[in-house]
Amino acid sequence: MYERPFSEYAERNGAAILEVLRVEFKACTSVLEIGSGTGQHAALFANELSHLSWQTSDLDENHPGIRAWVDDSGCPRLLSPLSLNVLTATLPAASFDAVFSANTAHIMGMDAVQKMFELVGNVLSDGGVFCLYGPFREGGLFNAPSNAEFHKSLRSRDSVMGIRNIESLDDLGNRHRLARIKLYAMPANNHIAVWQKRV
Repeated sequence: MYERPFSEYAERNGAAILEVLRVEFKACTSVLEIGSGTGQHAALFANELSHLSWQTSDLDENHPGIRAWVDDSGCPRLLSPLSLNVLTATLPAASFDAVFSANTAHIMGMDAVQKMFELVGNVLSDGGVFCLYGPFREGGLFNAPSNAEFHKSLRSRDSVMGIRNIESLDDLGNRHRLARIKLYAMPANNHIAVWQKRV
């Protein structure tokens, strides 16, 4: 059996994210997670949110680890990962009423972020919600010196990476009928931004 990968960050932030999802996904039935990573979040959330079908997804190289968490969870509503690269992905329209993604927007290039919002706008049914967890800037400003340093370190690794302006993400959302309805402050200077697909 493939050994489950472990992320200290996913372990640390899972409980706080779960409390937001209990609210934002309470009327939903099916979730697409974009970039499931280790699979830890998916296993936790699917087991705790018993009304949801949770569809994992990621690049192929991350699938063995995600499947290990899926298999170990024993949760029939936690689904094996789809092969998904936001730059090329095509999924049926209106096939989910919720989308979740964590710590993806700042490690993707902006071309991939744009494609992610396009994908979300397509797969969400009318009234569906998109919850995006991670660090954001507002008005170009960082909410903590640690995030400014993190942004600098991301840029040094790859110039396409970086903490995104929430206003830029709102603009992308508007192109695809996604209107931001909430911005939750989270521990460690992160946020969960929530967009809703307009009817």
